Amino acid sequence: HMNRRYFNRLLLATAALIWAASVRAEVRLPHLFSSHMVLQRDVPVEIWGWADKGESVQILFADQKIKTKADAQGRWSAKLPVRPAGGPYTLVVKGKKNTITLDDILMGDVWVCAGQSNMEWPLNMVNNAEAEVAAANHPNVRLFTVPHHPRSIKTEDIESEWKCCTPENAANFTAVGYFFGRDLNRETDIPIGLICTPWGGTRIECWISPDAYRKLSDEQRAFYVDKGHDITFPNPAMDSLYQSIDQAVATFRPMIDSLDPGMDDKWYEDSFDTTSWHAIPMPAYWSTVPELANVDGHLWLKTTVTLPAGVEQQTGRLILGQIDDKDRVWINGVALGENAGYLTQRDYNIPYNFLREGRNTITLRITDTGGDGGVKAGTPIYLEVNKVRYSLNKDWKGKMSLTSASYYDKPIVVNDYPSMLYIGMIDPLTRFAIKGTIWYQGESNEFQAHTYRTLFPAMIKNWRKKWGTEFPFYWVQLANYMAADSLPAESTWAELREAQTMALSLSKTGQALAIDIGNPNDIHPRNKQEVGRRLSLIALHNDYGHTDLVYSGPQFRSMQIEGNKAILSFDHAESGLIAIERYGYLRGFAIAGADGKFVWAKAKIDGDKVVVWSDQIANPVAVRYNWGNNPDGTLYNAEGLPAVPFRTDDWKGITQ
Repeated sequence: HMNRRYFNRLLLATAALIWAASVRAEVRLPHLFSSHMVLQRDVPVEIWGWADKGESVQILFADQKIKTKADAQGRWSAKLPVRPAGGPYTLVVKGKKNTITLDDILMGDVWVCAGQSNMEWPLNMVNNAEAEVAAANHPNVRLFTVPHHPRSIKTEDIESEWKCCTPENAANFTAVGYFFGRDLNRETDIPIGLICTPWGGTRIECWISPDAYRKLSDEQRAFYVDKGHDITFPNPAMDSLYQSIDQAVATFRPMIDSLDPGMDDKWYEDSFDTTSWHAIPMPAYWSTVPELANVDGHLWLKTTVTLPAGVEQQTGRLILGQIDDKDRVWINGVALGENAGYLTQRDYNIPYNFLREGRNTITLRITDTGGDGGVKAGTPIYLEVNKVRYSLNKDWKGKMSLTSASYYDKPIVVNDYPSMLYIGMIDPLTRFAIKGTIWYQGESNEFQAHTYRTLFPAMIKNWRKKWGTEFPFYWVQLANYMAADSLPAESTWAELREAQTMALSLSKTGQALAIDIGNPNDIHPRNKQEVGRRLSLIALHNDYGHTDLVYSGPQFRSMQIEGNKAILSFDHAESGLIAIERYGYLRGFAIAGADGKFVWAKAKIDGDKVVVWSDQIANPVAVRYNWGNNPDGTLYNAEGLPAVPFRTDDWKGITQ
C-alpha cells in the first residue's frame, strides 16, 4: 500500500510538472489586448506578451504578418504598422502550443480618463440617468475599466477587458469619459476607446511615478514627509499587507448590507436603553473620536429635542449635514427615511403627526464603508418646525453595532502613500498607444493648492515621458461647491482652480470649466453631460480639425487702470462678451486698493472689454473674478462658455 501511495503521489507530481510546463509554454497577452478593443490609429502600435523563452511568436493583423521571438525571460513584443481609422479587424497571435484570436478590433483614438471621484462618477447617477443609460448604445465607442489596484511593486497586467458601449456596459462607466467619447465619435465618426482609471478621493501625488516623485522638492513632498509615509519603492511588505486587507474588506463589505445587530434588537425604538452608549460629538468625522478612528461599519446615534405644544399639527425639516456614506433616520421610533451618497446634504421632510409636545428622540444610523465616516464638521444640523430651528450641534450618544475591527485593522488609505496608484493603475498602460488623456482631480489637494501649481505640471510631464509622446492632456477645473460668500473671501478652491489654469502654460493642454454647473451641497454635481461636452470642444478644436470651434470661455489677458476704474481685456472673446442676466448686469467681480481689502464691484461690458469699479475704492490696484468656493459670476462669451476665474494680484494665498 505504501508503495502504491508513493507511486500515486509521484504520478500526481509528474502530472503537475507537465501541466506547469505546458502552461508556461503558452503564448499570452496582457488583458489590455482583448476582443472589442480600440487600437490607436496613425501611429505604430506595440503589442507584447509572454511565451516560453526563445519561443517563436507569429502575429497576424489585417493583411500584416509579423514574426518575433521571446527573450530569455519569456517576454516578446512587436510593432503593428501604422493604420488609419477603421475596422473591424481580427488579431491572431500564434505560439508553439496555442493560438489566441481576438475579434471586432477597431482602429481609432484611445483616451485615458483619470482622476478622482468626479471622473469615476458613473453614468447611472447623472441627471436624467435612466434615459442616458438607455441611449448609451454606440457600437464604435469601446470601454475598458481599470480596477482599483494600489501597488508598490511594478505590475505588468490589469485584470479587465474591453467592452462595447451598450446600456449595460456604460451604466457603471465614467460619465464624464462617456459623454466626452460619445460626442467625439458623433462629431468625427472615428472609433473611440476609453480607458477608465480613476479613484475617488485621491491626491495627485498618488498618480506620480516613484522616480518622478523622488525628484520633487521638500515642499512638494511635505504632506508625506509630515505623515512619515515618504516610503521607498518597491515595498513587498506593503503589497502583501494591502492584499490581505483587501481580501478582508471584500469579506466584510457584504456584511454591511446584510448584518446589523442594532436592527435586530430594535435600537431605533424610543425606549431603547442607551446608558452604556458613549458621547459622540456632532457634527464630526469618526476619525476625531479615538475609539472610532480606524473602523468602518454601522454607528447608531441618538439625541433628544424638546418641542412646544402644537407640533403634532406641524410639518418640519430635519437637516443632518453632509454624511459619509449612508444613513437611516427614525423619530420617536418611527422610520423617517434613508439616504446614500458621499457628502451629500441630508434634508428630510417631517410629515404631520411625527413630532410631539415635549421630548422627541432622533435616532440616526450612519453606515461607513471606508475612509472617514460621520458628518462633515462645520455643517449645521438642526430640526426646524414652525419656522423655529432647534440646533442638534451637540454630543449625541452613540454605539457601533457592526464594526470592521473584527475583520481587519485599519485599511491602507491610498492617499497616505505616494505613487501607489501610478504603479498599479497607470504604469501598466504606458506601453499601450493612446491619443490623449482627460483628467478630473484636485478636490483632495485643496489645502495644498499652492503646491499643486508645480505638482500638476510635474505629473503631466511625468506621464508624457513614460508614454514617450507629448500627447494632449485636458482637464476639468473644479466646479463651484459649498456655501456662497456674502463678502469677498479667500478660498482654497479658488487657489486650486488658479493652479489648474496655470498648467495651461504647458503645450497641448486644455481646461474645461465647471464653475457654473456645480452644486453647493454636493461635491459630485450631476450635470456630467456638459462637462463631457466642454472637454470634447477642446479636443475637436485642437485634435480633429474643427479650428473654427470656440472651445474656451473668456480668459483674462490684461488690466489697465483709468481713474477709479479697472479695464479688463480677454482672450477667447472674439464673438463678444455677454452677461447671462437681463440688463447686462455682471456679478462675480471684486476690487481692492493697495490695502488688499476686496469689496464687491460693479462691472459692465464695454465692447470687448469689461469695466470694473466700486464707489468705495478710489485707487484700485487689483480685481478678482469668481474667486471663491461657490461664486456666482455671470460673464460668458457668445457661445455660452463661462469666463475662467482669475485674479490680477499675486498676493500671498492661504495655501502658500
